[in-house]
Formats: sequence, C-alpha cells, structure tokens
Amino acid sequence: MNFRTTICIGAMLMSLTPLVSEAQIVKKAQVGFRFLENPVSAEVMGRGGVGVVNTMTSNSVFWNPALLGWVKPDIDLSLNHVRGIAEINYNAVAASARLGDFGVLGFSLLAMDYGDFYTTVRAANEQGYMETGTFSPTALAIGTAFSQRVSERFSYGVHVKYVRQNLGDAWVSTAGDSLNDPRLALEKRKYVRDVVAFDVGAYYDFLYNGITFGATLQNISRELQFENEEFPLPFAVSFGLTIEPLQFFFDRDTLHNVVLAIESKHPRDFGEKVKVGGEYNFANTFIARVGYASNYTERGWTFGFGVQQEIGGFPLRVDYAYEPFGVLGGRHFISLGIGY
Repeated sequence: MNFRTTICIGAMLMSLTPLVSEAQIVKKAQVGFRFLENPVSAEVMGRGGVGVVNTMTSNSVFWNPALLGWVKPDIDLSLNHVRGIAEINYNAVAASARLGDFGVLGFSLLAMDYGDFYTTVRAANEQGYMETGTFSPTALAIGTAFSQRVSERFSYGVHVKYVRQNLGDAWVSTAGDSLNDPRLALEKRKYVRDVVAFDVGAYYDFLYNGITFGATLQNISRELQFENEEFPLPFAVSFGLTIEPLQFFFDRDTLHNVVLAIESKHPRDFGEKVKVGGEYNFANTFIARVGYASNYTERGWTFGFGVQQEIGGFPLRVDYAYEPFGVLGGRHFISLGIGY
C-alpha cells in the first residue's frame, strides 16, 4: 500500500464517522423520494442486495460510483427491469465509457411506473366525495458519474443526479371549516418537487484472497418541502467487504470460484441493515447467487443466477433474481448487459 492510498482511505473513513452517527436518529420513517432506494441490477439482488463492493458493471453507478473505475469493457451498457409488488414496476439504464487512463464516465436513468390512481374531491353527497378522474404519479432520476483508479488497489467515484417526483394535483381548502360552510374555497395545487443529489464512494482491493472493501454515501442533498413539512432524501452510509474463501486453501481455479460478501447499511431514518450474499462462478460463464437481508419486515432471502458469454468480441450478460416479499408476493429482477 503506497502512502497516497493510505492517506485517501484514512481521510475517507474519518469523514464517514460523524455521518454514520447522524444516520442513526434524526427522523424515523419520514424521508421522501423513497424510489431512490429501489434496488437496481438482478446481479446485486441475487446476492441479497450486496452491491457497494463487487458490482463491476455499469450498474455500479447505482450502488457505488467508485466501482466504475474497474469495469473491464471500454463501453458498457446495462438495461434493467423490475416487476414489483402491487404492480409498481420500474426500469433503469446504466452506461459507462472509459476515458483512456484518465478515468471512467458513467450515466444513469431510473424511471418509476406506479400505474393509474383514481382522484377524488370531497363533496356534500352520500359518499362524501366525488371522482374527478385518474392520474399516474411519476418519479425520475437522471445522473452522470465519474470514477478514477488512483492505483491498482484504490478508486473513488462521484455520482450527481437530478431527481424529480410528481404526485399529481390536489384540491386544498384555503378557507372555510366544512363542506357546508359558505366561506369554503378550494384551490388546485400541483405537487411536484425536484432536487439535485449526489453519491460519493470509495473502493480498495487488498490484492489478497479476494478481500476488498467499499464504502459509499448516497442521496446527499438539501431538504424538500410539501406544504408545511420538510423532509430529506433517503440518505444512507454503506460499507461492504468481500472474500474468496477457496483461495485460502487452493491455488486460483479458473473453473470454479466462490465469492462471499457482507454489507452494512446505515439509513438516515431506520436502524442498521446487514446484508450477506454469496455467488458461485463456473468457468466464468454461469453464476448462481443467494443472499439474505436482515432488519426488514417482509424481506429476507433472495435467489438468482446469471449467464455471461463473449460473442463476436462483445461480452454479453443476462441476470435474473427473485425476492420473496411475504404477504405481498415477490419481486422479479431482470438485467441485460453488453460491453465493447
């Protein structure tokens, strides 16, 4: 480990210490723009959602931008679709492009599909309301990232994103106490908010038996406000660690490889969440994955697999993961990737 890398890691860990302490309390279950927490990448979800330390594709922009520096293809594109619970689905696109020896540029897009909702307004009738039509709330995050490998061991990354959420229109009473009050006045207001947020991350490879370390701060931004209530974005600090246990007992095998990983996430508005996962790689072609996430009510185990193959000089990836969601059913994750 050279002196510059040592200083970088030390400074990163010192800066994270007060932020982890702050993330323990502040507000409970009162953050907004929750869609930013939706996981992207079937590869990551197959191993329990461990993504800040071993996602070496363009999808790393959603987990730890520092990992972009280790993406092997000069150009990498990832397409992701999630079939969620209650017919709430979302799609995500990630891309990365290597800028020679200078670094790697990344791009991200996350778009939610909440379906249609019925809108109503209070009325002085038997039902107490009347329907006014339907609307579809929208949520979108578009970002760009940059990552640089400082050495063969260490990299850092920054991800800046524009985030927007549209919750539709609502009729708000500006005067009067009841529907029968002659002073009653209603005003139609739009509930649309946007903000710029960013993520920062770091990654370190010990170059010993697959032991690596990653850390990231996500969704750093100013607070937003709906009516009289202010709320922050879902800020979180995460740490991850990987190890390849077979290397302690055998020489590196190009046919079989096992990677175990653990990640600790400290959200702003909830207790610590610990995720563990593992994957078995056969001939760098077929990958089986399993993981578990703790401190969730309806979530726990995840399962997945992936197939990767180089065809005509283009590395291709297909990944699938399933996450049981208790009484709510489950979520299906599908990811496609291509490199050049």
